[in-house]
Amino acid sequence: MSAQELRSKTPDQLRDELVALKKEAFNLRFRQATNQLDNTARMRAVRRDVARIKTVLNEMAAQAAAN
Repeated sequence: MSAQELRSKTPDQLRDELVALKKEAFNLRFRQATNQLDNTARMRAVRRDVARIKTVLNEMAAQAAAN
């Protein structure tokens, strides 16, 4: 998911996506601890998607505060 796609969403949609990604990250960590994780690269992708969403949300908040 690109930052440009995220900027076109509303803050509520971004927060919902953030919750879903955090749940997925928890499940991936759990599966890794029990040696059931097949695609270890997915953990990195989820972490980066979470960071992207947080960055876009902070940009939106800063823009709203500036106006």
